[in-house]
Order: sequence, then structure tokens, then C-alpha cells
Amino acid sequence: MKVLLLLVLLIAGAALAYWRGWVQVPSAWDPWASLDVRDTPNWLTSYKLSRLQNDRALCDQALATSGLRYSRQADSAATAKCPLQNVIRVQGGDVALSSSFVASCPLAVALALFERHQLQPAAQQMFGQPVAQIDHLGSFACRNVYNRSSGRLSQHASANALDVAGFRLADGRRISVLADWAGGGDKALFLRQISRGACRSFNTVLGPEYNAAHRNHLHLDMGSWSICR
Repeated sequence: MKVLLLLVLLIAGAALAYWRGWVQVPSAWDPWASLDVRDTPNWLTSYKLSRLQNDRALCDQALATSGLRYSRQADSAATAKCPLQNVIRVQGGDVALSSSFVASCPLAVALALFERHQLQPAAQQMFGQPVAQIDHLGSFACRNVYNRSSGRLSQHASANALDVAGFRLADGRRISVLADWAGGGDKALFLRQISRGACRSFNTVLGPEYNAAHRNHLHLDMGSWSICR
């Protein structure tokens, strides 16, 4: 009982010291600080990502550290079948895109985290060069899961998901989920490594081993489900 009381007092004292500003907490470990894409991700990162959807100020602060080129998109009417709020059009960044795409703020920032902390380190390790372009199949699509006529809306319906088909290295080599996932060489190893790594940035990662519908892409989304398959 005394140990528990001491623990409560220590936690209360730490909270008071933080609130009063008596101690300085690094922003990466401050749950109320905006997310900085340049910081090494930690156990607070997913929480900080979740706050971006409904807080445009935090969203803008995170995007400012992302290196992304983007433009703000107007909110759609609340009566729309698939209303969009706090979305941007991502045009590229340090890594080019096969085309621009519409994204929720959490999805865009998660992509920047993935590029910086998983994708490029894996490419340098495996091929000795960076990824120059991400080839994707799109983000926003106002539809149900698997295009079913009924059921729940897909994360694509809120621009909260991106389907990545492959990558292009700086020397022009292409890496395709459809063509290279099942192979036994460096490209297959790279795809599997970055698929696992993506699970540290996105809430859901689904690939060819999940089902046939994902045979040609990695589905990355920021929905409430946590799945890494």
C-alpha cells in the first residue's frame, strides 16, 4: 500500500512539474506537442497522428516538418455521400509520386514518417541508393469495402487509405508488388521489409499474403483497426 501511494505521489509530482513548466520534456516525448516527422517515432507517435484529423493547427505544424509538397482542399458538403474534411492534395516531396492524391492529414503525415524512417533506410541498406518515386493506385474512392453493394465504407471513402503498387529507385530500377513480391531476390526481401516497417507508421497494412484482392499492392490506412498482414 505504501509503495502504491508513493507511486501515485511521484506521478502527481511529475504532472505538476510538467504543468508548471519546471521541467522541460523533449517534444517527441511530450504528448501535447505537435508531431515532428523528423523525430524518431516512439510509442506516442500513433497518438499524435490520431490528433491530426480534428485539429488543423496541429496538422499544419506536423506537415511543416514533413517535407511534403501539398495544397489544402476545401471541405465537401456534409450531405455528400462520402464527405471529406481536413484533407490535402499531396503532390510529392523528397520522394516523387506517380501522381498526386487526396489524403487525410493523418495519412499524409504517416506517409512522410514511413518514407523517412522505414522506406529510405531500407532502400539504402538493400540497394545502396534511395527510392526516387512511389507508384500508387490512388487514395480517395467513395465506395464500400471491396466495392460491395452494401456494408461499411472503405477507408478510401474518407481519403484515409493509399494503395502502393511499387517503387522506383534512383537508378531507374522498378520494384513491383505484383511482379516481385513472390520472388526470392533483393526486391522481394525489400518489399517484405518495408511492408513490416509500414506497420510502425500506419494502423493497417495489407499485402499480397492477406488475400487475392491485394496481390498487386500494399494497402496502407489510418483507420481504427490495427492489422499488419
